[in-house]
Amino acid sequence: MESENVTNVNSLPRIGDDAPQFEANTTHGSIKLEDYTGNWLVLFSHPADFTPVCTTEFVAFQNIYPQLRKLNTELLGLSVDSLPAHIAWVRNIQEKSGVKIEFPVIADLTRDVAMKYGMIHPNESSTETNRAVFVIDDKQVIRGIIYYPLNVGRNMDEILRLVTALQTADEHKVSLPADWNPGDKVVVPPPATQQLAEERVNDEEVEVTDWYLSKKALK
Repeated sequence: MESENVTNVNSLPRIGDDAPQFEANTTHGSIKLEDYTGNWLVLFSHPADFTPVCTTEFVAFQNIYPQLRKLNTELLGLSVDSLPAHIAWVRNIQEKSGVKIEFPVIADLTRDVAMKYGMIHPNESSTETNRAVFVIDDKQVIRGIIYYPLNVGRNMDEILRLVTALQTADEHKVSLPADWNPGDKVVVPPPATQQLAEERVNDEEVEVTDWYLSKKALK
């Protein structure tokens, strides 16, 4: 049993891996992962249609969708429910909340995509996909993964912050400190030699805590 668990863990996609390719039926027709090449993608799973926490999440995902699109980022949902169930649910959400769900939702009845991405954790539920979030960049590489338990809804501000932080780090070749938000100072790479470390502590263009920890404002 122990070796089986190790195998399952090792088969899960990890940060830095190429995102597993797939083709799936969605509420917007057949979609392939490669269709998103050139765009960033937030691929997320939810446990089940017509459930209270998932409904609040879909409304919340739709609310941040315009901001994500400004970041060249698309949304794609998934559960193991059927396509008719997805269609009925998104129509119900619009009817009851006035929010139109504009992003597609995968009907993963065969669990093919869910298994490729490790979205089913048997010790939590053997039948439902959990609340997984995969941030995939424009080169189809997994850049971020977040898992939430079935009974806790996701934080949309954090998902939006993560995408923004990853893109900022890529563009400016920097790292981001704890609780970073757009407009905050960023962490500059630490110096690689003793001489550069001595120069860093005297650098007036950066905020120096010590030679290995320095921040600067982005221009």
